[in-house]
Parts: sequence; C-alpha cells; structure tokens
Amino acid sequence: MKKIFLISLLVLFITTCFGVTGYLYFRSVKPKETFATDSVYVMDIYKKTVATGSIEPRKEVSIRPQISGIIEQIYVKAGMKVKKGDLIARVKIIPEMMRLNEAETSLNTAQINFELAEKELDRQKKLFEDKVISQMEYIKYEQDYKLRKEQLESAENSLQLIKKGVSKRIKTSTTEIKATIDGTILDIPIKEGSVVIQSNSFNEGTTVTSIANMNDMIFKGKVVESEVSKLEEGMDLNLQIGAFNNEVYKAKLEFISSKGVDDKGAIQFEIRAGINQNQNSKHKLRAGYSASADIILDKRASVLAIKEKNVEMKNDSAFVYVETQPQVFVKRLIKTGLSDDVNVEVISGLGKNEKIKVLAIQ
Repeated sequence: MKKIFLISLLVLFITTCFGVTGYLYFRSVKPKETFATDSVYVMDIYKKTVATGSIEPRKEVSIRPQISGIIEQIYVKAGMKVKKGDLIARVKIIPEMMRLNEAETSLNTAQINFELAEKELDRQKKLFEDKVISQMEYIKYEQDYKLRKEQLESAENSLQLIKKGVSKRIKTSTTEIKATIDGTILDIPIKEGSVVIQSNSFNEGTTVTSIANMNDMIFKGKVVESEVSKLEEGMDLNLQIGAFNNEVYKAKLEFISSKGVDDKGAIQFEIRAGINQNQNSKHKLRAGYSASADIILDKRASVLAIKEKNVEMKNDSAFVYVETQPQVFVKRLIKTGLSDDVNVEVISGLGKNEKIKVLAIQ
C-alpha cells in the first residue's frame, strides 16, 4: 500500500513538472507580429492656412441728416431696395432760439437798411435827372441800393432755412434725408420721433440708416503673423459659411494689411477677398455671416502620395518600409514634396502599386 502511494506521488510530481515546463515554454514564445499596410495613391494636395472672419458688403454707407431735429416720418424699411435720391426720412426742424433770434434781428436790420437805401436812391435819382449830381455819384447810390437788397434777401433766406430747412436759393430741402447710393436698407436704428443731430466737422451725426450693395460682397478676416508672409494678392480662397452646411464659395484675395493688430497677445493681419456670387447657390449671402477661409498657399495636381505618418525621418532624409513579400519589408529612401500635414507628395522612390508598412504612432 505504501509502495502504491509513493508511485502515485511520483507520477503526480512528474506530471506537474511537465505542466509547468510546458506553460513556461509556450508563455515565452511570442506570436509572430503582423503589420498593417497602406497603398500609394494619386491625389491633389493642397497646402493651406485658415482665416476666420465674416461676410460684409464691399460698399456700405451710413446715411446721416444735414440738419438737427426730430424724425417726422420714415419712408423705408429694413431689407428694401432703394435707388440713389430716394427719400428715406423727413426731419422736423426745432430751431435753436439763439440762432432764430439772431436771424430775425439780422432780417430786421437788413430791412431797415434796404428801406433807407431805397429812399436815398429815389432822392438822388431826381438830383441826377436835374443834373445836380454827376453820373458817377449816382452810380454809388445805385450800387449801395443793390447791396442792401442782396443783404435783405440773404437775411430772409437764412431765417427761412433755420425755420423750414429750405430757402429760395437752395432748392434741395435739408429736411429730406435721401439715399446716396443704390442698394439695400440694412438697418434703421432710429424711430419716428427720435431726435437726430446733423453731421459736421465736430460730430459725425446720428445714423438714420445704412445702405449697401448686397450683390457685391467680400470676406473680411484675420490671419496670424506667421502665415501672412506666405500670402499674395490674387490667391484663391475657399469660403465655408457658418450658416450653410457643406457649401463652399470661391473667393480671391484682394487686400493684405500692412499693419498688424494685437488681438489677445497675438498679432493679427486683416485680409479682404472678393466673393464670386455668380456660382450656383440656393442660399442668399447676408451681411454679418461668420465664415472661415481656406487660403491655398500651394498645390500639386494628380501626384503620388502616402500618409505622412508612415514616413520615418532621419537626418533630413525620408524613409519608408516597402512590402516586398507578404509581411516582409525593406527600408527605402524616398524623396518627398508638398505636404498638407496628413498626406505628403512622393517625388521619387515609390511606385503607384507598391505598399508600405503602417508605422505605429510614437
């Protein structure tokens, strides 16, 4: 019995040893690693930068009154199209008491001077006809009469202008606010009854409305200083407007500012680009839409390309691992060109039908 127990114990020990040895062996043997591959393909590569900004009319003007007063009536609404000279609003004049008093005083003085000059001219005319005075002396009184008459008309016009905003000489009424360009009414920030101030050298005046040509729009944006040196007027832009999904507008760069502006610690340069509005679109461009512009700095058409992440760089040289047989790779030197930070152009070293190893991201 004891002998059987010892034999069983020995068999168990040998079995355990074989089991542990087998486990350790299979654990130490690693499975053969396989690598994913990627193909060489043909594509267009664009090197671009992005500018953010908004859509604005190329030509927008603010309409302001020529005289201070109260808006008596408004004849247009936002969104209406107007022609140059169309009536926008009318101002009711509230004369300043000091100016009104001065104008009335000037008129009274001019009236008195005119009446005196008229009487004196009549008296001198009789003397001239009786040959008591010479023609030269008579002409002096005649000229004085004409001067006093002109001063009287001027005083009357000044008073009428202060009271009504129009005079006999000035046919155009200053109480009428008219459109100065053809376009669309963008906004009317005032209401009937609002007090408005005329524009002058010291005050730009109250804006009654803004008019813009909505058929000629531009993109106005900013780019960082590191990218502005790469830009040139005439470059193509692809605009993506926030209000529209999956629709791209073509534009052309027209202006690059010569002076940067500090914006939260970053130097930004203003750019402007004309938008091609002749392209087929189901949407209408409106002033103020937010937009981003892809500015194409360089491009390559129909070139061989690979994923830039699969390129191994060493001492300014580019290498890839080319699959010569299934899961057999050979390191090869290649020459690369333009990159869009995802794809890179292959100038030489690879063929169209070759495959390369997908490198693990470090």
